[in-house]
Amino acid sequence: MAGANTKDIKRRIKSVESTMQITKAMELVASSKLRKAKERVETARPFFTMLYDTMRDAAISNRDFSSAYVAKREVKKSAFVVIAGDRGLAGGYNANVLKYATQLMEGKNALVIPIGKKVGEYFSRRGYELHTEKYHEAEGLYLEDAYDIAQMLTAMYRAGKIDEIRIVYTKFVSMLTQTPDDLKALPLNFSEELTEKPAAKETLYDPSMVEVLDVVVPQYVGGLIYGAVTESFASEQGARRTAMEAASDNADTMISDLNLKFNRARQAAITQELTEIVSGANALQ
Repeated sequence: MAGANTKDIKRRIKSVESTMQITKAMELVASSKLRKAKERVETARPFFTMLYDTMRDAAISNRDFSSAYVAKREVKKSAFVVIAGDRGLAGGYNANVLKYATQLMEGKNALVIPIGKKVGEYFSRRGYELHTEKYHEAEGLYLEDAYDIAQMLTAMYRAGKIDEIRIVYTKFVSMLTQTPDDLKALPLNFSEELTEKPAAKETLYDPSMVEVLDVVVPQYVGGLIYGAVTESFASEQGARRTAMEAASDNADTMISDLNLKFNRARQAAITQELTEIVSGANALQ
């Protein structure tokens, strides 16, 4: 009985050690990807900040709401660009952003543009309308892909097929902190800046502000999408690294506990054998 028990424990130790090797490897891969993802976020942020400032100034100049991108309209249908991961084992990363997106869509006629395999799987199972699954891999999405999505969405917006565009993603705060967030890409709404900024200092656009917006807005929306993708990818790697580090620590603790149980079981087996030998010798006497 004791021998069988020690064999089971040894088998369990080997199993946990194998799992620990996998989690350690995944932690190292996630750490490597996280470094590159952080560099991409830091490189992209200044461009998108400048783009945001340009769009704000253009919206302030269009006080008569002559542009379709600035004009207010009744929201009958909303397009949600939802960004999550392509795979699991990243703690609560996917679950948190998908739950957040579902809450935003509640009570709305929502059209979903999924970026990330988990998004397509999640919303297709729940009966949401998916416009396209062409860009379902978040890791392989580049700037030109973001611009393609933006061109498609802005064309639908101008045609009146959708009335607002929102981007749901995970904001990268630090390696330990990632928070779900959303951006309202269209219609352009800079109400605070419109009240704070003086009307006397306005920019002149040639040939006209409306034509400039028609060219710049798709790039602006594409920039927002790409920026959100970089933030989300860095968040995913940070969450996966944290999850795999915790899993490795738990596996190490389990191995220590199992080694202690193994030593106790082996000591008990040795004690039992000695007792049986002594008992047998006493019986022969």
